[in-house]
Order: sequence, then structure tokens, then C-alpha cells
Amino acid sequence: MMKRYIVFAFLSVLISCHQKKTVQLSGFVFGTTYHITYVNNKGDSYQKSIDSLFYLVNRSLSTYLPMSDISKINTGDTTVVVDALFREVYQKSKRIHTETDGYFDPTVGFLVNAWGFGPEKASINMDSVAVQKMMQLVGFEKVQLVKSTIRKQDSRIFLDFNSIAKGYGVDVIGRFLEKKNIQNYLVEIGGEIRARGKNTAQKHWKVAIEKPNTDGTQSFQKTIELSNQSMATSGNYRKFRINKEGKKYVHTVNPKTGFATESNLLSVSVIANLDCADVDAYATAFMAMGFEKTRLFVEKNPQLKVILIYTNATGELVEYNSK
Repeated sequence: MMKRYIVFAFLSVLISCHQKKTVQLSGFVFGTTYHITYVNNKGDSYQKSIDSLFYLVNRSLSTYLPMSDISKINTGDTTVVVDALFREVYQKSKRIHTETDGYFDPTVGFLVNAWGFGPEKASINMDSVAVQKMMQLVGFEKVQLVKSTIRKQDSRIFLDFNSIAKGYGVDVIGRFLEKKNIQNYLVEIGGEIRARGKNTAQKHWKVAIEKPNTDGTQSFQKTIELSNQSMATSGNYRKFRINKEGKKYVHTVNPKTGFATESNLLSVSVIANLDCADVDAYATAFMAMGFEKTRLFVEKNPQLKVILIYTNATGELVEYNSK
């Protein structure tokens, strides 16, 4: 369930004091890595419970698992009764789809596959005629949730929640920890983060945002502190492909045009006092919007803080921070 590889460095000091213990868990899930750090008195490890929660999210929302609920729905099974995880992601997606004027659209999965960035085989000829035909299957308004079952206007519509499900997986783990009365934690999956409370040094959690280097090297753009916030970062500078004619296609498909062409916006980080699923979806929408439309959107929605890294008219790398 990976739409990009963003490297985050956890710079917080993890030292035990006053009987409080720091627990660190890490592994591989959703096609990427995860890191979980939390503070409690006993140092309990909830690894088995966390693994079970990952399994439930995958079983419901992974397009890479043939027997998941969403995969069955995509193959035309209209009898699938979706679970609470699916319903919440669907409702969040509907809201953000409306808020972003359709720039966040889970039905763009058909085109994501066609451009070669999804679980299905890429199409050979992706000219304007082919794209226009596929666009008939795009539009989240063509999908409805009716009494826990999904109804699609066309059975070929391909639902893809990968651009929100990873952030949602972060929320599922964070909520689990809170139910265990753990108020100080940081959960990160593939660069999506939910941070609550402070570390054992009584400092806010610090993370580093990667610089969008197109040459494959890794360096950091800046570090920031998260105070009871979630953060998601999206970028097109790593996951792309180049066709025989040398034209570059990126994994972010614009649901307005159907094309996977690169804009001047290279990286988007969204920070807010919201669920990680929300900022994950906004980050995806902003990559499709481009720099100027994103800047205007954030000015009208000040609850969202963004760090935008883009190239200006002279090709220089520029960083924009919302107020």
C-alpha cells in the first residue's frame, strides 16, 4: 500500500526515567516499513495485537490481497458486507473528495493501474483517446455505500484507498495505544505519522523531512516538532517511470485529466490536529492540484499546515511554508 518512499529520521531522545520505559517496535507492513515508539510504566509490548490490527486493515482495504474486501468489490462481488474500518475510510474519502473538488478520488485506481503504478498490469497504449475512455470510470460520486454494501454505477470502477489507508493504519494503531492508556507515542508507517504527548525527555517528537532529490540520494530538508499532530508527506520524485520515448510519468494521477504527468510540485507535507488518514488524503490531493491551487486551498483552510517543495521558473528548488 505504498505510494512513495519518504525517509523520516526520529531525532527524539529515548531515555528511561522515573520508571517510565520506552518501547520501540518496527517491521514491514503495507509494502513499507513501520516504526512505533511509546512510553509507559511497564514497558509492555503489544506486538501481537498490533500485528492483528495490521491484518484487519489489510483484509479490508488492501488492493494487493485478492481476498480482501476491496479486491472482491473490485472484481464485481456485490454481496460483500464491509466492516467498520472500510466504512470509516469511505466516509472520510467522501468528505475530502468534496472538500478538494474531486482532486482526491479513490476511483482513480483504474488509471493508476493503467499507468503502471497499481496492482494490475499497465496498459500498453495510454494516449489521449484511451485516457478519455478510462475517465468514464472515474468519479467517486459514482460509488455509494448502502447498508454496508458498495454500489457502483459501473462494475468496472476500481476502488483504491491506498492513498488514505496507510495513514488510516497509523490511526488504528494510535487509537489502540490510547485505549491502553498510553498517551505518549509516535506511530510511523512509510512516512505517515501520528504523534501524541512527549517522549521520556519531556520533549515533543521531532522528525526530519526528506529533501526531494531526483538523483536518488537522500538528505533532509528540515526538522520539525509534532505536538499532538499528524503528518503525511507525498512526493513524485522517487516513484516514476520513463517510457520508450523518454517521457516521464509519475505515480500521482490527476483525477481531473487522467494523466500521470509531473508538475512543479515535488513534495507536500501536511501537518494538522487531525487523524493521519485525513492528512494522508490531503497530501495526495495537493500533489494533483499543484503548487498554486494548493497554496490557495490552504489559505482558505488554515487548520492545515503545509510544507511545499517545488521548482520555480528558473528550475531552483523552493520551500513554501503556510502561516
